[in-house]
Amino acid sequence: MKISLVTDAWMPQVNGVVTTLVELVRELRAAGHQVQVVEPGQFRTRPCPGYAGIDLAIAPAAALADKLDAFVPDAIHLATEGPLGWSARRYCLRRGLAFTTAFHTKFPEIVNAAVKVPLRWGYALMRHFHAPSSGVMVPTPSVLQMLEARGFRNLRAWTHGVDTRLFAFSGAPRTFPGLEDAPRPLLLFVGRVSYEKNIEAFLRMPFAGTKVVCGVGPVEDQLRKRYPEARWVGLLPRPELAKLYAAADLFVFPSRADTFGLVMAEAMACGTPVAAYPVDGPLTVLGRGNRAGAGSLGGAMHEDLQKACFAALTVQRHEARLRALDFSWEHAASLFAGYLVPARPVTARGEAAAIVTEVS
Repeated sequence: MKISLVTDAWMPQVNGVVTTLVELVRELRAAGHQVQVVEPGQFRTRPCPGYAGIDLAIAPAAALADKLDAFVPDAIHLATEGPLGWSARRYCLRRGLAFTTAFHTKFPEIVNAAVKVPLRWGYALMRHFHAPSSGVMVPTPSVLQMLEARGFRNLRAWTHGVDTRLFAFSGAPRTFPGLEDAPRPLLLFVGRVSYEKNIEAFLRMPFAGTKVVCGVGPVEDQLRKRYPEARWVGLLPRPELAKLYAAADLFVFPSRADTFGLVMAEAMACGTPVAAYPVDGPLTVLGRGNRAGAGSLGGAMHEDLQKACFAALTVQRHEARLRALDFSWEHAASLFAGYLVPARPVTARGEAAAIVTEVS
């Protein structure tokens, strides 16, 4: 199958959406699909306001249309709701082409956290973007239920995976360069240092040991000044990130806004248990109960983050690894391919496909 994947999130950006899409494309190509990735690096760009390191395409409509026309895809997927996503949406609707979309990021929560735009406005815009989609792929059941309650339709339960070879198991916490002298336990956060990640809940939480933050973002400077006792390691190449996960005693995920939280699965693959709030992403990644019928898998959840941390420290590292093995990129890619729809109304063999018309 010839698949066009249109995304505003791609390398060299560093975030969970980019990781998900890169792994997805790799698996799709390994399965024999021909994948065209349309991403910001192929266009003139400018930085996203307030988000250094994220560049957005400027007026991409004409060049994007040329790329899609030349490729003639069998299926079109719009991965993000940025300038490229909106331009591809318009392209498809004007030509009567069916397409699928994905809900990777709670942008309404991000905008609300950054500039206090009401959530209902943000979700109204997102609902309009996804309304003509023949299938909106959603990474967790709880996010799917939330979107359904907000009037989204054609939702499809999807999932993500983890590279368990790169993020290899360590039966005991290792040492990491620069952190050899850090008092234990070593508590780790990995992700964009941005408004919606709720990192301050982690940094201000009373807890013995050392807190480590891996990542960069728009609130990094102010948090560095406010919490100088934390260790700030910036961005790391993924092989080095795997070593840092393996060095941690505990991975702390304070976000309430993530739709999945891929970093939790990566940490667990290395054997590092996770502490989190019982919200959308962790409820899927950590599960609602272990195989014995109590607790969670690979970590602990609690509305008191400190209590979640204490409980997670009792989880055995092999149990965290076992939970990570439940997430496979091969399975995620297979689900994705199954949700795609033929872009054109009728194939050469006369098979029917959905015709999508624009909604106002």
